[in-house]
Amino acid sequence: MSDGTATHDDHDHHIVSVKTYSFVIAYLFFMMFLTVYMSFQDVGPLMNPAIAVAIAVGKAIAIVLIFMNVFFSTRLTKIFVAGAFFWLLFLFGMIIIDFVSRRMVTTPDPWG
Repeated sequence: MSDGTATHDDHDHHIVSVKTYSFVIAYLFFMMFLTVYMSFQDVGPLMNPAIAVAIAVGKAIAIVLIFMNVFFSTRLTKIFVAGAFFWLLFLFGMIIIDFVSRRMVTTPDPWG
């Protein structure tokens, strides 16, 4: 008999193996050491931030997929996570456009 409340048996839960968690932890440690190594390298004023962001996105994807169990979730959950990620990219893009376009606008000197 169901009274409309969900119990633990109503949902399918995926048990992530210790091997998977160990692999993800090793990956995150590798990415951490790569971050530290790249912070001491000078590959140019445009490439240093791009590499740092790429490494950060790689770490964030691993954390979201495995530790937040999105990899084993339903398709609807994956769609919402992907939508949130693209919304974040859109907002960052708007910030970058605003930052770059400020040099294009010339404001008259009000005290001149």
